Amino acid sequence: MQQFPHVTVATVVERDRRFLMVKEKSEGMIVYNQPAGHLEIGETLAAAAVRETLEETSWQVKISQFLGVYHYTSPLNGICYIRHCFIAEPVRQVAGAELDNDILETLWLSLQEVEALSTAMRSPMVLNVIRDYLRGIRYPLSLISDY
Repeated sequence: MQQFPHVTVATVVERDRRFLMVKEKSEGMIVYNQPAGHLEIGETLAAAAVRETLEETSWQVKISQFLGVYHYTSPLNGICYIRHCFIAEPVRQVAGAELDNDILETLWLSLQEVEALSTAMRSPMVLNVIRDYLRGIRYPLSLISDY
């Protein structure tokens, strides 16, 4: 049976030198991740990133730049993920927003705290995108064409 790659989005959101992260259940384990999820039919990559961030963290964000495309095949489930990572600014936290079922907690973590949890990351992409962000990698949103 042929399996196709999963198209996903993620956001790097920084506030006061801390990164917006989620503690979640995945494949029966507790892991840490950026707000991230799957692209849905009919939405743009940027719109999916805004939606997933809100659904997983209760934070409304504004996408400012594109960070990059990341490719990873999970050894746990064999799924190939193509992650489109955006940089976003926090706008406001939505009071009373209900988080996705697999989200256990929303956290603002420093780089040192994220690095200390490196063995509990959902994938190697999580720490890599933060490091790319801190290295100053940025692309304009015009890099992505939506039709």
